[in-house]
Amino acid sequence: MKILKGPVSLDPVSLLTAAKSLPDIHKAGMILLHNGIVRGFTTCKEPVEAIEVNADEQRLSEILTDARQTPGIVFVDAEICTGTLSPGDDVMLLCVAGDVRGNVIDTMRTTLDRIKAEVTAKKEHIA
Repeated sequence: MKILKGPVSLDPVSLLTAAKSLPDIHKAGMILLHNGIVRGFTTCKEPVEAIEVNADEQRLSEILTDARQTPGIVFVDAEICTGTLSPGDDVMLLCVAGDVRGNVIDTMRTTLDRIKAEVTAKKEHIA
């Protein structure tokens, strides 16, 4: 788990390598990686110049701990960029590895939704 002052290019290969290096990786049948980036527009289609991102490190740690306890899941980790980010910049990497597709996808969805709702706060700067 990392929270970095951005903009920083996050490295998805490092998370995949960490997952694949686990002694229990033989229990996994799927690794799913989410790479969230800054959109150039709001959900209302207004142009975005930049966003300000803040993250709660303690809450992130708690959410990742919860996700790691999900049956069938062998690896969960995340990296988040904070600060002023521009369209195209990385915001977050989230990696989940587990036994079967349903468990991995459900854990990814739940963990991602919780991180967005409970960990990160974003303020869009409209262009």
